[in-house]
Amino acid sequence: MTRIAYLSPAMPALSETFVYEELLALERTGVAVEPFSVRQPAKPVPAQQALAQRVTHLYAGGPLQVVLSGLTDMPWLLAGWRKAAAWLLADMLQCRPWRLKTWKLAYQFVAAATLAKHLRQRGCTHLHVHFAHVPTQIAMYASAMAGVPFTVMAHANDIFEEGLLLPQKAARAKRMLTISDYNRRYLLSLGIPEQQLAVVRCGVSFAARPPVEHDADGPYKLASLGRMVEKKGFDVLINAVALLRQQGMDVSLSLAGDGPLLADMQALVQRLQLQEHVQFVGSLPHHAVADWMREHHAFVLACKQDSHGDMDGIPVVLMEAMSQGVPVVSTRLSGIPELVVHEQTGLLAEPNDAASLATQIARLISGAAMGHGLVAHAQEHVKQEFGQASNINRLIQQISA
Repeated sequence: MTRIAYLSPAMPALSETFVYEELLALERTGVAVEPFSVRQPAKPVPAQQALAQRVTHLYAGGPLQVVLSGLTDMPWLLAGWRKAAAWLLADMLQCRPWRLKTWKLAYQFVAAATLAKHLRQRGCTHLHVHFAHVPTQIAMYASAMAGVPFTVMAHANDIFEEGLLLPQKAARAKRMLTISDYNRRYLLSLGIPEQQLAVVRCGVSFAARPPVEHDADGPYKLASLGRMVEKKGFDVLINAVALLRQQGMDVSLSLAGDGPLLADMQALVQRLQLQEHVQFVGSLPHHAVADWMREHHAFVLACKQDSHGDMDGIPVVLMEAMSQGVPVVSTRLSGIPELVVHEQTGLLAEPNDAASLATQIARLISGAAMGHGLVAHAQEHVKQEFGQASNINRLIQQISA
């Protein structure tokens, strides 16, 4: 029987909802899955305690424990160890030995020995890895040690900002998967062969629901959700709301999420005197997101490239809003136009441009018929291209190929 090991940075974490949702969906098809993560999540998902108890955390116990366990588990006399060690030596030379990041590969190599032990003991026939940075650096060495093939799912900052050894990882993997055609073109530009790449979406798990008819009275209610970090563009969205209100439009904004820039966003709201019109609701459990979205007229995600070059791929939260019959506005960035097709399944503004974003939101406010048309096309597009069931089938095909 197929038994797949699943590895991600931190599971089950609020920031990796799409990973554990995919894992659980895969299990519902009858596939046996063994869950692993690099570290314990800083914010575990309370509703996923059963899954949390099954997860093996490779960095548990701290660095000394990781090293001691890894050296004990190291398959010193097996051919797989020699193959993995040759990869490590080549990788360290490629990355230049005087860099700290290079020596972290040696630490990940040691952690890989523990993962390899689990793969052998649990009879895993395949290793699937989410994110092409640290988890894949552990996975590729473990794959060689255990003689178990692996696939990689590449997302966003793991290739744009932390894209270490991507051609080597693709060559060693059975297949490198990624979430968008935009990412696929980027990986091709690095010299990765076309036959090593395939697109598998992070499928939305929410069941489609009809749009809500909102009362005409009161403000036009906008929603946005995400980690409070630069690439989410919450500052751009808040400034766009200020512009709309200056133009006489009765608009309110509800922001869900937490993160390092929360205090900065709250201070911006105060400077713009928007305290009565912008609400911070904090982190939401995944099961509450759909109903919360449907309380609003539209969902806006003002994605942009941050100062380090990081940017979103195709945010699952946009798929979720579209599945719930909520019109969406986002930006022309990365793979987002593959989901939000301008004037067909949503509206797109220019990244990091509050005036452009305000213009597109205003089009929704003044054109109710446009919103209805966008919703109908959006739900069909999400179902056909971004539905969880269809993408689980794509994933199984890639693993089984």
